Amino acid sequence: MTNDLAIETRDLRKRFGDRDAVTGLTLAVPRGSICGFLGPNGAGKTTTLKMLMGMTRPTSGEGRVLGKDVADAAQCVEVRRRAGFVGEDKRFPWSITVGELLRFTSAFYPRWRADLCERYLRAFALSPRASAGRLSAGMRSRLALLLALSRGAELLLLDEPTEGLDPEAIESALQALVSLVAEQGTTVFFASHQLAHVEQIADHVCIVDRGRALVNDSLDSLLASHRRVLIVFGGEAPKDAFEGARRDGRTLSLLASGDVLGIVARAKALNARSVDVQPATLKEIFLESAKGARP
Repeated sequence: MTNDLAIETRDLRKRFGDRDAVTGLTLAVPRGSICGFLGPNGAGKTTTLKMLMGMTRPTSGEGRVLGKDVADAAQCVEVRRRAGFVGEDKRFPWSITVGELLRFTSAFYPRWRADLCERYLRAFALSPRASAGRLSAGMRSRLALLLALSRGAELLLLDEPTEGLDPEAIESALQALVSLVAEQGTTVFFASHQLAHVEQIADHVCIVDRGRALVNDSLDSLLASHRRVLIVFGGEAPKDAFEGARRDGRTLSLLASGDVLGIVARAKALNARSVDVQPATLKEIFLESAKGARP
């Protein structure tokens, strides 16, 4: 593993009985980046996060997190010491208050940041006297994120960190992640269904489906290399003129990566009345990638 990567996997696989949850995942996450981990339900995102944290063992393939082998139990202990994790299950005991939970957790992390803990207690409107287990789902999400943000971690692995949050809390959470990366150089790898949140703060994107990476690139490069092309004809648009194009009467629409000029030239050769090239959105790239990966 190279020193500039916080996470690196090669052909990582996980099988549960006769079901493949992750089927050959290869990805690279640069240190100090915010990487959005995208994919439809059942794409293997949660299983991948658990393998990276050493919570479940890979069936085969290679994976290294902060230079540590995710297949080695002893090295995974070191990963969990240096990384913060927020999973799907954000439940806490009813018998402990928020303040007691924070004091208990801080004892296990020598790099615990009391200043950040106080900052996010205020930002997330969490009362230290409140029962941790009796909090609403949204407030439990805030508490789970606070625990991860405050432990002085080199890497945060987050599974739907804004789930259940209201718009104001979402904005606070996203800005907290950006600030942590800017101030501490922390790497953030977060799975989310909220493409707008990824587009707002991520500088790197990994799109997976059926446990395999379809896209793994910087967000800027991804957006720069894709264009939405709208082609209008004087009469009915020709069938099968462009692979993957959507046809609606006189109009063809396609998401292009690479040879956009070639597409424009071909459209003109087919006597198109107009050709409009527009920037593509992350949502369009995501939907097209997932569609292309399915039979």
